[in-house]
Amino acid sequence: MRKLVFLLLLHAGVVQAELGSHIKIRLGVAAPENFESVAAPDGSGLPIGSGSVTEGKALYINQCAACHGLDGKLAGNAIAGGVGTLAGDRPFKTVGSYWPYATTLFDYINRAMPYGNEKSLNANEVYAITTYVLYLSGIVGENDSLNESSLIEVQMPNRDGFRTAKGYVSASLHEK
Repeated sequence: MRKLVFLLLLHAGVVQAELGSHIKIRLGVAAPENFESVAAPDGSGLPIGSGSVTEGKALYINQCAACHGLDGKLAGNAIAGGVGTLAGDRPFKTVGSYWPYATTLFDYINRAMPYGNEKSLNANEVYAITTYVLYLSGIVGENDSLNESSLIEVQMPNRDGFRTAKGYVSASLHEK
């Protein structure tokens, strides 16, 4: 019995070594030239484009409302509402109540939405849906339009609700 266990373990080790032999550590290797950038809080990585609340509403109804509700407040998958609830007994984390930067919303929609058809929206569509979601949260007005320059100027309600790690040094995003 011991020989059988030993042989099985030996075989498993050989198989694991063979299957993982092509994997190489790639830390420190530059990203490929066509690698998509991240839309950072300072606006770096945002593509050129623009979108309005009106354009965003039409896209939102077709691409987002099934999961988030027409008003963005579908139970269990809400993205609007909740502003002012984080300090209470039942915090309601949504785009408007929790997220610190509007660029984070853009980046998330750009990379991960619509669910099941990710990365199918062009930059103008992502700006439009971003603008509409911010409108649903009461952060922008119904006649507003956002682009790569104006998106970084949006003041999210929880902008100062996060801290950086001890010792982290970065240019202040709030001094722009």
